[in-house]
Amino acid sequence: MELERMSRKQLVTTRNKLVKLRSLKGTKKYGVAAINLKGLLKKGCQFLQVLSEGSHICLYEDGTELTEHYFQTLPDNVELVLLAKEETWNGFVCDIDRLLDTEMHSDHVIKEARKLLSDEQSPKRRKLLGDILLHLKDCSEAESRKEDEEWFHGIDVRFKTKSSYMKYNCESRIRGYMKEVNGYAKNIEKPKVRADYIKTAACLLSRLKSDKYNGWYFDRSGIDCLCTPEGWFTCQGAFDKEKCQSFHSINPYGNRESRIIFSTWNLDHRIEKKRTVIPALVEALQNHKSSDINLDYFYKLLFTTDNLKLVHIVCHKKGTHDLVCDKRKMYQQGKKH
Repeated sequence: MELERMSRKQLVTTRNKLVKLRSLKGTKKYGVAAINLKGLLKKGCQFLQVLSEGSHICLYEDGTELTEHYFQTLPDNVELVLLAKEETWNGFVCDIDRLLDTEMHSDHVIKEARKLLSDEQSPKRRKLLGDILLHLKDCSEAESRKEDEEWFHGIDVRFKTKSSYMKYNCESRIRGYMKEVNGYAKNIEKPKVRADYIKTAACLLSRLKSDKYNGWYFDRSGIDCLCTPEGWFTCQGAFDKEKCQSFHSINPYGNRESRIIFSTWNLDHRIEKKRTVIPALVEALQNHKSSDINLDYFYKLLFTTDNLKLVHIVCHKKGTHDLVCDKRKMYQQGKKH
């Protein structure tokens, strides 16, 4: 019986254990068989060309460093990482850090991600891989049509640079707000008030033209743009929040798909344009001359980031905002209200 127990113990300690081993700098995993940890280190260092002195092996999943006893308890095909003396591994999150490193050769990562995507059946994993691919296909450094023709697909040929088109994109949104201001005149019944309103709207338009419709908000080459020099925009959160709780961000300069998705982001009026700001302007004109109105205040509420927030479509709350105009600012100083 004692001989049988010894024999079983010997079988456990002498059986080759097959593991998947990789180095810190490489992502490819190799099948390696070894009886013990010492043997695995020797084979791994030779195969992966890692200096043996001070080398050690960790679990890929969580970075736990292996001991001889722990090695014997591991199942076959476990994923391990071979490290040189000064190298460390904190688990699979290290791969995420490397993936986020913009200095990596993204072409290789894109190729591998596409390969995984083509074989993947899980909708959730396909979505995650698709998102990774979207942001890896980054051509944000390119600016001209000649440098990134795909980005300009479907865009009028008069636009030669990404910044010029993005500026136009912002201008178009602001022009739309001005169109709504002009269109509201038909809702005003009293002729005198309507005439004053049309006069005031013309003044707003004149200033807006002078400011080139504030198109620089989306122009990364500008000073007061809402993005980084590379073109990254960050959601500013819902109208009643100080910041985005979901950390939404996007770079429409990076690729055509991101440019199209960015069109779903909104320049949202905190104090609502049609429900609050425009009616407040009409109310102010009921008993005051147009010259008494603080045009600068209404201009900023309608067309500037004093009242506009750039928000991801998920953070765009379409219900009533319950914010009102400040009556102390609606009129010129010294005018009663």
